[in-house]
Amino acid sequence: MSTTDDATVTWLTQEAHDRLSRELDELIANRAAVSKEINDRREEGDLKENGGYHAAKEEQGKQELRILQLQALLRGATVGNAPVSAGIAGPGMVVEVRFGASSDDDDDVETFLIGSREETETAGVPVYSSASPLGKALTGTREGETVSYDTPTGKTMKVTLVSAKPFTG
Repeated sequence: MSTTDDATVTWLTQEAHDRLSRELDELIANRAAVSKEINDRREEGDLKENGGYHAAKEEQGKQELRILQLQALLRGATVGNAPVSAGIAGPGMVVEVRFGASSDDDDDVETFLIGSREETETAGVPVYSSASPLGKALTGTREGETVSYDTPTGKTMKVTLVSAKPFTG
């Protein structure tokens, strides 16, 4: 990995890494079938009005994009090694945060994993990307600290880190 900046780390459980690797292998193995489908549709005649041909080409484009995404993700991922510094938010940490300024309001407490959206199937808790505004604001924050971040709608929110523990799966 070329950087150690925690905000850019993609952390994956071994289970998620294995699942994504299988998906990548299947997509690569399916390339020949997609190419054959395109060739079969091409032989049907006029390409301008051949919906099957255009659908097959579109599907090929989607698959190639997903292959590139998976290759980049897997190439740069940290796998199976949750951070060991409990108490500091970052990728691979399950955090409990309190939204708003009041420490008396337990209704605004939320627990989630800072990780990759690819973790959603294996984490068992909601996953927020470390590249999201909230993920970026929390990364490096210590328990008890309050940080602000801008939401996609332009609103500034305050959040206090209640706890940060390594994800154990």
